[in-house]
Amino acid sequence: MITSTITICNKAGLHARAASRMVSVTSTFRSAIKVGQDKLVDGKSILALMMLAAAKGTVLNIIIDGDDEQAALEAVTALVNNRFDESE
Repeated sequence: MITSTITICNKAGLHARAASRMVSVTSTFRSAIKVGQDKLVDGKSILALMMLAAAKGTVLNIIIDGDDEQAALEAVTALVNNRFDESE
């Protein structure tokens, strides 16, 4: 199990399109992925991610557990740091 934090850095936050991109990435891994602050949600569920209402600057905990957890963490971190591949 890997635990880390990520900071939402894109202007619009974790909105529908960004959540959709995150699910596209997380769904490619076998590991269980949980994301959130006080309450953790399924990182493979677009609705759950949108319910976090994570605005720019929000620090989220991420817990990944499984045989491909390191690759999953690297992919999610890269996606967030690249602002979900959106122009601002």
